[in-house]
Amino acid sequence: MDTQSADLDACSDIFEQRASTPAKAGPVDHRHLRLYTMGDLQLEREVLDLFAGELPRTVAALRSAKSERDWKMAAHTLKGSAHAVGAWDVADSAVTAEQNPAAIVDAGLRYQTLAVVEAAVGKVIAYIEGLPRRSGV
Repeated sequence: MDTQSADLDACSDIFEQRASTPAKAGPVDHRHLRLYTMGDLQLEREVLDLFAGELPRTVAALRSAKSERDWKMAAHTLKGSAHAVGAWDVADSAVTAEQNPAAIVDAGLRYQTLAVVEAAVGKVIAYIEGLPRRSGV
């Protein structure tokens, strides 16, 4: 097995273990994120700021999807980035979207799915923006 495959397997294992973790404490699982930032709070903040900055574009891609492929790609992108930072509610909403490609043709399902995604995204963005900034960050 090559190194890249081993790294992907390790990430998959972490995501699968998430299902057995206790109830979520907040919009971001900082303990999970610290697995990747090695406790570097400045790096953690930078990662969260990048995540929050990309969320509106990813949601816009989902909202404007014209094909099942585009819908699934946007939902999958959202799911992956949310998993990476431990934004479990966003990831769960993205899974719901990814599993409902019929939202492309069903306006009611599209509206409902987007409402769930946008609520989770709004909550995590507000949370990230409300995190204290360290001097020099």
